[in-house]
Formats: sequence, structure tokens, C-alpha cells
Amino acid sequence: MNRTGNVVRMQLINRQTYIWVPLIVLAGSFLLTLLIWVLLPPEAEKYSGGAQAPYWYFGVVGVQALTLTFPFSQAMSVTRREYFFGTTLTAALTAAMLSTIYLVGGFVERATGGWGMNGYFFSLDWIWDAGPVASWLFYFALAMLFFIIGFGAATVYKRFGNVWLTVLLVGTGLLLVGLVWLIIRLDGWNAVVTWFVTQGTLGVALWILVAVAAIGALSFVPLRRATP
Repeated sequence: MNRTGNVVRMQLINRQTYIWVPLIVLAGSFLLTLLIWVLLPPEAEKYSGGAQAPYWYFGVVGVQALTLTFPFSQAMSVTRREYFFGTTLTAALTAAMLSTIYLVGGFVERATGGWGMNGYFFSLDWIWDAGPVASWLFYFALAMLFFIIGFGAATVYKRFGNVWLTVLLVGTGLLLVGLVWLIIRLDGWNAVVTWFVTQGTLGVALWILVAVAAIGALSFVPLRRATP
């Protein structure tokens, strides 16, 4: 555990990647959203998808977490298992910080009537209506999903190179398109929407965490033989 904690401290030496840049992305997205809302009628109810901006960056964090520090960790004789768990723990701490900011922002948003403009950035109804705990867990799980996808892609690159990473990305894209085609073919969008509604925010968050665990386990396989 001490060595895993050392990996966390090593990752947090570069606080820009894990802390400052996600906060800057969030603040910038929020400010731009407020400026746009000022231009709209105040009585109109407004919703923004700008809150997702930091999560896309978490994919970049996942890539940088491996490419920037993995060689250094091996020079320090850190095992791959310690590196994996320490890096994942660092991401979880950052995701928890970001989720807490979203939770506080949601409370303020609701208390001020959408920042006095009837606008909702942090507390989207379909997430917030499940309660603050479920909302926090959903935001946390979403951040971890983006991170582990980026981290997993980086492990494939480190182990197999650019060609096989490209094959993986193209194959994943084809699989997703095929899945959408199958849903359309079977006229199954109503069933998909019904499933999400039935699961609710908490259920979806838990399923996302299951996906995070599965992708994380798969990512550890190439990491065991990855070269610095």
C-alpha cells in the first residue's frame, strides 16, 4: 500500500494534468454557457451539455497517465500492479473532486433558480431527480469511464504499437455502428430507452462502474508486458 501511495504522489507531481486543466475546462465551459444564456430570454428554461466537457478531457488524462509516467515508474522499480492501482486511485480521487464540485454546483443552481436565468448546467433533471447521492455517483462513474478508456488505449499502444491500436479503434467503431444498425433493424429504440428509464441514474451509474472494472481488468493484461 505504501508503494501504491508513492505512485499516487508521483502522478500528482504533475497537478496540471489531474487537477488544474480539468478545472479550467469546467470553468471555461460554465462561463461560456452563462454568456450564451444572457443572450436568451430569461423566462425560457435552459439546459446545457457543457458540463460534459471535462469528461472528454479525462480520456486524455487516461492516456497521459500512462505515457508520461510509466517509464519513470519502471525506473523506480515500481511493479506494474502497483502502478496500475496507484494510477487508478489517483484518477478516482480526481473524479471524486470533480463530482463534488458538480454536486455543490447543482445545489447552488437549484437554490438560485438556475443562476437567476432559469438555466441548468450541473443539475440536469434526469440526473438530479434521483437525488444528490445518485447524482454524485453518476458523475464519478462517468469520469472514471472516460479515464479508463483512455488508459486502456494507451496500454494497447505501449504493448502492441500504433497499428494494433488503430485496428482496435476501428474495430470498436464498427462494432458500435453494427449495434446501432441492429437496434434500428429490430425497431428496438423504445426498449433501449425504457431500459435506461427503468435503471434510473443510480442503476446506470452502477452499470458504468461495472464497465470501468471490466475495461480496467482488460487494460492490465497488455500493461503486464508493456515496454517503457
